[in-house]
Amino acid sequence: MKIICVAKNYGERASDEAIFFLKPDTALLRNNDPFYIPDFTRQVDYECELVVRIDRVGRCIDRKFAHRYYSSVTLGIDFTARDLLDGAREGGLPWEAAKAFDRSAAVSPEWVPLVGDVQDLNFEMRLDGEVRQSGWTGDMVFGVDEIVAYVSRFVTLRIGDLIFTGTPAGVGPVSAGQRLTASLEGRELLNFEIR
Repeated sequence: MKIICVAKNYGERASDEAIFFLKPDTALLRNNDPFYIPDFTRQVDYECELVVRIDRVGRCIDRKFAHRYYSSVTLGIDFTARDLLDGAREGGLPWEAAKAFDRSAAVSPEWVPLVGDVQDLNFEMRLDGEVRQSGWTGDMVFGVDEIVAYVSRFVTLRIGDLIFTGTPAGVGPVSAGQRLTASLEGRELLNFEIR
């Protein structure tokens, strides 16, 4: 199982093609377990994202058939060590230390069967009850089917692979003692403590 994360997928188009990176399976934070801020960073930011789970093995998938490769969605948080990421970008270095650390990919324990258009879903993330991010999948630069098709050109998608589809505006830091919640179409899927 691999975790595929799409960068810069809301707002202004950053590239003609989707930018993606990988996280290892050790990055998973499941079951609304607490997130512990690691000691190697001065700032960890939340990034709330729609997550798609792959149901079939596929390689070089045609975009018109991409919808056949997933049937449920959920929400996830791509935690980012912001200071490490800024340093990596400045030095032209890989992002793994900032993005792929243990428990940096929180995923809801509940998956929602996809009914209707995946590009017409609303989601919201709150920190201590205050809305920090609101997203509509219709605002994605690259839609889910386009992402599935594009990524499958480079890496074979396997059953259970997760695709984090990018985050809308409102990214910010977390602090110990805060509670993070997130809902999809009004249904709460994430609710855990920051420690």
